Amino acid sequence: MAELVDAYVSGAYALTGVGVRLPLPALNMTKGSVRLDAPFFFLVPVFYLYQKNDLFEYQAKSQKLMKKQFAFFLLVLMSAALPAQTKTPLKIGIVGLTHTHVHWLLGRPEQGDVQLVGIVETNKDLAQRYATQHGYSMDIVFNTMADMIAKTKPEAVAAFGTIYEHLEVVETCAPLGIHVMVEKPLAVSLKHARKMKKLADKHRILLLTNYETTWYATNHKTFDMVHSDRAIGDLRKVVIHDGHQGPKEIGVNKEFLDWLTDPVQNGGGAVTDFGCYGANLITWLTKGAKPVSVLALTQQIKPDIYPKVDDEATILLQYPKMQGIIQASWNWPFNRKDMEVYGVTGQIFSDNRSDMRIRLEKDKTERKETLEERKAPYNDPFALFASLVRGEITLPAYDLSSLENNMVVMEILEAAKKSAKKGKAVRVR
Repeated sequence: MAELVDAYVSGAYALTGVGVRLPLPALNMTKGSVRLDAPFFFLVPVFYLYQKNDLFEYQAKSQKLMKKQFAFFLLVLMSAALPAQTKTPLKIGIVGLTHTHVHWLLGRPEQGDVQLVGIVETNKDLAQRYATQHGYSMDIVFNTMADMIAKTKPEAVAAFGTIYEHLEVVETCAPLGIHVMVEKPLAVSLKHARKMKKLADKHRILLLTNYETTWYATNHKTFDMVHSDRAIGDLRKVVIHDGHQGPKEIGVNKEFLDWLTDPVQNGGGAVTDFGCYGANLITWLTKGAKPVSVLALTQQIKPDIYPKVDDEATILLQYPKMQGIIQASWNWPFNRKDMEVYGVTGQIFSDNRSDMRIRLEKDKTERKETLEERKAPYNDPFALFASLVRGEITLPAYDLSSLENNMVVMEILEAAKKSAKKGKAVRVR
């Protein structure tokens, strides 16, 4: 520091009879939301009158004072930056490796916000394959949640096993105060979901649900245009398409395919796997409104490949003044997750994560926009999870990841499965 102070003071200049004005270089230090990153001037009072015959004495004394005050100021700035540099990462454990979305966390570049401390997986062949792929040690792989929790003491866990196992994860973690994030959907049934919510509320833990579409910048701009800008007037119709050619067709591994096509472990086929996306987005766009009724049609177009579950589902949601249409399929010609939003005076199409098309009331044709990624922590599930646990941010009502939104999602999916079975619309209470 002495060298820095000496170098700086030697480049300072004096203002006669007023003080010494130090032009500090740009600094970039962060403490929470406070940033000091612009050039500014630091005035050091000089309590010595300038006299022509005492020039050298003045310079010596003023330089000595400058050094002391600049050194103190530099220490203040360094201490302001220190908390950001020493922020403790969230200790997170993984429960289950059979859901291939686990690569999202295992392959995530190091950002200093989360630390993987343990993995629960009984299939050691699978665990070893992923260890070879991602470089983690098999020493952190455990057979049970109890063992992993006792040995590694995670603050939070991410569930990447079957959907049926989500309840067990919450039953184990909630009483210990361990926060939980599950991969979509929240649960296999409304009954499971209600048990999970009761535990989360009782033990005051976060219980989040992760969807790929939560991180699409286009969806968030759509929401802002609908609500903040009122750009298209009242909603009239929301159409959401999700899915791909089929899990077997796109080559998911055996460990994932075995339970994804099991009606008990997954809660259904395409109706669960991709119907949840549309229910989540529509509940968010309507700020938590529940549909009046749900009418669903499910089919087995490929019973030779998927004999136990549906591979095609269309779900119609009736609201007082709008409709929601969810098309969930394992029969699309390509992978898709897109949304069409229609209002009284305009339409917004969210084509994918970054591309969207907009046509408003006075537009003769639609215009295209390509968006940048959202800013951290709103661009990544684990950054968001860490920020929520640390109390740095809170979720808005009926946020895409929130428990309240996903309880409505489970009501919609439950009604959809009942409707498909009965062949008629089911009212939502």
